[in-house]
Amino acid sequence: MTNLDPAPREQVCTSAPDGPAAASAGRGVELVEPRDVPLGGPRAMTVRRTLPSRARSLVGPFCFADHYGPDDVAATGGMDVPPHPHTGLQTVTWLFEGQVLHRDALGSEQTIVPGQLNLMTAGRGVCHSEEGTPALAGASGRLHGVQLWTALPDAHRHGPRDFEHVARVPAAEVDGTRVQVFLGSLAGATSPARGYSPLVAAQVDAPAGTTVRLPVDPAFEHALLVDTGDVTLDGTAVPPAWLGYVAPGRDGLTLRTGDAPVRAVLIGGTPFDEQVLMWWNFVGRTHEEVVEARAQWQAALAGDPAGVERFGVVRGYGGGALPAPELPHVRLRPRDR
Repeated sequence: MTNLDPAPREQVCTSAPDGPAAASAGRGVELVEPRDVPLGGPRAMTVRRTLPSRARSLVGPFCFADHYGPDDVAATGGMDVPPHPHTGLQTVTWLFEGQVLHRDALGSEQTIVPGQLNLMTAGRGVCHSEEGTPALAGASGRLHGVQLWTALPDAHRHGPRDFEHVARVPAAEVDGTRVQVFLGSLAGATSPARGYSPLVAAQVDAPAGTTVRLPVDPAFEHALLVDTGDVTLDGTAVPPAWLGYVAPGRDGLTLRTGDAPVRAVLIGGTPFDEQVLMWWNFVGRTHEEVVEARAQWQAALAGDPAGVERFGVVRGYGGGALPAPELPHVRLRPRDR
């Protein structure tokens, strides 16, 4: 998934909280409010973004979290994202409803449905397209899920591009709650997908009126992104579409549900100790890296061999690639808080 903002602002991501909600970090549950962002399509499907935010920029290596749907794609046009570039990250696609067609510069062409994982590693550079349009919506006619990015550590962020599809992720049951683990390990289930930092991501489906204690790695920080239902995380209510964050140091997280079943996504990992500079779809470390990546993507669109070598070409998408926005006329730097 891409950031379609025509004037994206840079985001410097660090493991330390820096927003108004940071006062609760380390003592309780920090709540991160989502903001609405138009994704695109004929009538602009809206997503709810919690990472990066003013309250928090990273949870483990996770630097980006979009939550979308349930979206009636016949009414909105759904998701139709032209070929666009990425650097220095992994894109993680996880669905609750519908289906999305992924194409990339490796030649991958993979439709994903709920219970499956698409994981693309950008490394030094890759481009891909994503389509969740009415023609691809499936029986429900709706699109509903999350898109996550993880920042690659310095040792791997200049490596080769890659793509993995997991057709059936492993699942476990904890206190009557189903846990589908699509990255890392949780409750005895381990995803076969390759991560480059210690991390975890799982869908949690808890019945109404239940209490579940999820065993977690105390070295990890964690966040719960709630999709549906009323739930408390370690005693704090986390509203739908919000993110509830807890600092490292706990070997278990307690969820209590209300009168309706709860569906949520748990993410986490060891605090990422490298500062990350994000602009548009590029994850780097410095202003110079981002400027170079943008210039080479624009050159690739014009057929320049060096640009094409870095990002590749998506075959089969019925339209042109997405140009990069204009860079601001200042040096990319941390945003004023």
